[in-house]
Amino acid sequence: MRIAVLAETDKAEPRVAATPETVKKFISLGAEVAVQAGAGAASTISDDQYEAAGATIARDAAAALAGADVALRVRRPSPAELPGAKQNLAVIAIADPYGAGGTLGELAKHGAILFAMEFMPRITRAQSMDVLSSQANLAGYRAVIEAAAEYGRSFPMMMTAAGTVPAAKVFIMGVGVAGLQAIATARRLGAIVTATDVRPATKEQVESLGAKFLAVENEEFQQAQTAGGYAKEMSPEYQKAQAELVASHIAKQDVVITTALIPGKPAPKLVSSAMVRSMRPGSVIIDLAAERGGNCELTSPGETVVVDDVKIVGALNLPGRMAPTASSLYAKNLLAFVETLISKDTKQLAINWDDELVKATALTRDGVVIDSRFQ
Repeated sequence: MRIAVLAETDKAEPRVAATPETVKKFISLGAEVAVQAGAGAASTISDDQYEAAGATIARDAAAALAGADVALRVRRPSPAELPGAKQNLAVIAIADPYGAGGTLGELAKHGAILFAMEFMPRITRAQSMDVLSSQANLAGYRAVIEAAAEYGRSFPMMMTAAGTVPAAKVFIMGVGVAGLQAIATARRLGAIVTATDVRPATKEQVESLGAKFLAVENEEFQQAQTAGGYAKEMSPEYQKAQAELVASHIAKQDVVITTALIPGKPAPKLVSSAMVRSMRPGSVIIDLAAERGGNCELTSPGETVVVDDVKIVGALNLPGRMAPTASSLYAKNLLAFVETLISKDTKQLAINWDDELVKATALTRDGVVIDSRFQ
C-alpha cells in the first residue's frame, strides 16, 4: 500500500497531515510513504526528517500520488490538486463539506473516496481520531494567549509596594473542548473566569475548573443538548433571556472569548454591537467562530476591529499558529483512522463499508456523493 502526504496549497494553512513519527508507524504497518517536497516546512519539519523516517520525497503532488492508495491532507483538495490519482483513491482530510459547493460532486466524479475527519463519531473507539477535539483544544489555549497579548494589562492580581493590580475578568462563551481549555488556561494565568453554555452538562465541568457558570437555567436549558453531545439551537425566547443576562455581565468583563458553533449553520450571534460598546476601553473579544461568520456582530474574519477602544479579534485557524504541535496531533488522529482501513492480513487498503467510522465519515464513493446531506 502506498500513502501520499500532500502539501497544502492554501498559504494560510501551515499544518501538515503527517509527521516523521507517523511516517514510521505507517511503514511499520507495511505501507510505503511518499511526502510531497516541502509539505512540512511550515510546521518546521524538513524533507530530510521525513527521509530519515523512511519516506520518499516526491517533487510534486503528481509524483506523490503516483500509484497511491491513500492521500492525506489537512484541507480538502480540489480535483485539480489530485493530478494522476488512480480510481478509488482514499482522500482523508478536514473536508468542510458545508462550504464545498459542487466540489464534492467533482471529487466523486474524479474517482476519489473522500473521508471527512470532522465527522468522526464521538464514541470511545474513535477518541484518538477526533480532529475537532485535538485542534479545538489548541485553539482554546491559543485564544487566551492572544487575548493576554492584546489586552496589554496583567492577567493575575499583583500586590506590589506601589499598589494592587486587579485580576483580569475573562468570560468564555461556549464550553466545548476549546472553551474548557480556554477556562483552564485563563485560570492558570490568574484571571477571574466565568463561562456560559446552553448545555446543562457543562455547568459541572466549568465549576470543576474553578470558574463560575452563567446561564438562564430554565426547562429548555435542561433539554439543550443532542444525543451526540452538541448544543441544540435555542428558541428565540431563550436566546432573548440569555442575551439579557449576558449583556449585563459582559459590561463588567475585560476579555470575552466566544467559541459557539452549530454544525452546518452560521455561527450564532451572541455578542451584539451594543454589548461591545458597553465594555470598558481596552477590553478584548477573541471570536473563535470567525470562520463561520463570528459570534460577535462586529467580527470581521481574519481582522482585528477596534470599536470604542474595544478590540474584536476575528482570529482564523488559531491551531495553525502553533503548527508544529497542531500537526503532531492531527497526524496522530489520521494515523489512528488509517490503521482501521488496513487489512492486518494483506497489509493493503481494505475499507469496511459496514464500519460505523466509515459510515460516519465517507462522503463520496463509486463516482457519487453518498452522504444525503450534500447530494
